[in-house]
Amino acid sequence: MSQQGERNSGRHGQGDDWWGQLYDDSTDDTGPTPAPDTLDDRFASASGTVSAGPERADEQAPVAEQVPERAPVPGQVTGRAPVPEQRMVPPPPPPPPPAPARPVDPPPPARPVDPPPPARPVGAPRAPWEPPAHAPGRPQSFPPGPPPPGHRPPPPPPAAAPDLRAPDADAPAPDAGPGEDAVVAEEPEARPEPPVVPYVGDGPPTYDAEPTALPAADPDTLDDLVADTVLDGARYGTSTLRAVSVRGDSARYRGEPRRDCLLTARFGTGPGALILVAMATGARAAPGAHRAAAEACDWIGRAVGRSHARLAEDIRAAHRGDLKSGLHRLTDRSLGRLRASAAEQGLEPEEYTASLRCLLLPADPGCRTRVFFGVGGGGLFRLRDGEWQDIEPQVSEASGAPVVGYGSPKPETSDGDRLTMDLGITTPPSPYEPAPEQPRDPFRFRASVARPGDTLLLCTAGLAEPLRGEPELSGHLTRRWEGSGPPGLAAFLADTQVRVKGYADDRTAAAVWEA
Repeated sequence: MSQQGERNSGRHGQGDDWWGQLYDDSTDDTGPTPAPDTLDDRFASASGTVSAGPERADEQAPVAEQVPERAPVPGQVTGRAPVPEQRMVPPPPPPPPPAPARPVDPPPPARPVDPPPPARPVGAPRAPWEPPAHAPGRPQSFPPGPPPPGHRPPPPPPAAAPDLRAPDADAPAPDAGPGEDAVVAEEPEARPEPPVVPYVGDGPPTYDAEPTALPAADPDTLDDLVADTVLDGARYGTSTLRAVSVRGDSARYRGEPRRDCLLTARFGTGPGALILVAMATGARAAPGAHRAAAEACDWIGRAVGRSHARLAEDIRAAHRGDLKSGLHRLTDRSLGRLRASAAEQGLEPEEYTASLRCLLLPADPGCRTRVFFGVGGGGLFRLRDGEWQDIEPQVSEASGAPVVGYGSPKPETSDGDRLTMDLGITTPPSPYEPAPEQPRDPFRFRASVARPGDTLLLCTAGLAEPLRGEPELSGHLTRRWEGSGPPGLAAFLADTQVRVKGYADDRTAAAVWEA
């Protein structure tokens, strides 16, 4: 059969005969199975192959591709409806395998791994801010509509990498549940520290609490200036020292210099060292009172420094007689220098003088002897077992032997104590030379053995008078210092300058805490 619908004979006729044989129902299938293989069967097989899903694409044999339907030839009777021509095409290539999951780097050491969010129950409505759930191993849902060509679902997110860091020792442990064994270390109950109060007594003092006016300065004598506050501290052996000197409220208001002077010095090294604390107060209303106090501390410091080795030996050996007579000489000689300086300036001795109080502390931890000596007003107190003790030597107890070289007894006393002779002070060359005038106030001396837990307080009259006159002040210091150990320098300054109405003089104090 030609394309024009004419029937040809010969070679052309034989060529068209295969078409009739192909669609002849009487012709048996050439396959090995006896089951008939009709055109409908083949069409159904091809249609099933083309309409199969992606999951069966790799299992099907080569599929048939539809080609345009051939138009029928006029006048030809075929006996059945024309069917589309089929052509065998190779199957589509399989999809590429999914890319392997990129390894997840461990989190940086500085940031902890956040715990995964709690799983939402199946069927529960999703919050607006919650991202769509995607469980590992399940296909991720897409919005309605066919996916774009060549789209492949992304691989499921990898699980969070385990935290392989070592546990942090400083990180808090998770709270133990009711049924878990949890050991909680109980911290010792901290002793509450009493607050610092600005003043005690019936009412606030008259003057301001802080400095108001500075003292007048001379450009040619700037070394004569005195600071408003001096603070010092140290620790040697079994004792801790705190020392302070503060200008009084009255002097701060009037712009007057501080009349009190404080000296803290260490002489020597090692266990044989000796610590000296000296404080002096110049005469009231005297122009050069602060200079007289500074000169008194300077002279006593020089004398003790030159003889510190012998003094430290006498303290360790408990030679009370040696110490008392030797220190008496040093004190009288130092105050004698002040009287000589007053004469040079054309002043009366009462106008250029000072009270002097000193404390000697050996650095040897095996020696707990504390030695006090001095002349003039002030106070010596001891806080023991929660109570303040006024251990200032009385006048009757203070009167001792005269200074060596001025009618003193023999070096060897009836008590067997050896007097300390070599203290760097020379005796007058002639016994007929008049002796210097004795100090107005008697010499005060006390040597005592400290106990663990004691607090020894040496102070000038500016602090001693309110301690004796206002019980509330001593009670406040007891609460601050009893059983709490030595305070810091700033705390000690705040404790010693708690104000009391009616007491506005300078305050100088040295406290020693015994371990």
